[in-house]
Amino acid sequence: MHKAFKVVRGLIIAFSIVAFALLVHHVNTAGQHSLLGALLALAPLVLIAFVYAINMDSKLYGSGLILLVLIVSWWALPLVQQHTGLIFWLQDIGLLLMLFITFARTLMAGRKPLCVSFAEIINGGPLPADHEHYVYKVTVAWVIFFALMIAASTLLFFFAPLATWSFFVNFLTLPLVALMFIAEYLVRRRVLTDLPTGNVLDAVRAYLDSRQV
Repeated sequence: MHKAFKVVRGLIIAFSIVAFALLVHHVNTAGQHSLLGALLALAPLVLIAFVYAINMDSKLYGSGLILLVLIVSWWALPLVQQHTGLIFWLQDIGLLLMLFITFARTLMAGRKPLCVSFAEIINGGPLPADHEHYVYKVTVAWVIFFALMIAASTLLFFFAPLATWSFFVNFLTLPLVALMFIAEYLVRRRVLTDLPTGNVLDAVRAYLDSRQV
């Protein structure tokens, strides 16, 4: 029963992501300001605030935060409606920049590269020297990938038609991330032997759990 619930939840999330991308692309290609576009632009911010609020220790503060966000969103609605494309771009760049910084800061001296942490979780302990060197380069590859995605999104937004940028962001970003995972996996299979069992999602899940302890 629990497994079926997880499958249904996963399908609902996937459907929501696809539906949101289709609606955003429709708004961007329509070529005119609309209430739907403003609501879509505000939706991620409201959702983040709602999730944060329901996880606050004080229900009073959480309810106050939700009310404040709704009031600000209603007040800002006309302004958002005039600049939906810019807000969509800022949201895209914000997420990519957050991922870029998350990976890049672990490459600084004295820090453990993020992918090394993931690999150690899968491995159940320290990695052999050749594995650690390879996974360090994987972290570098992800930093370069996110930097290129930021550059591509920015150049397309400012120098290409909005519809072109929208297609890239809404329909190519996730496939490119998936392609990056696949390419890394294929290279890893050729370069390394005695790979530990598990996958990157297991590592991410365990890593997040460890951060909450």
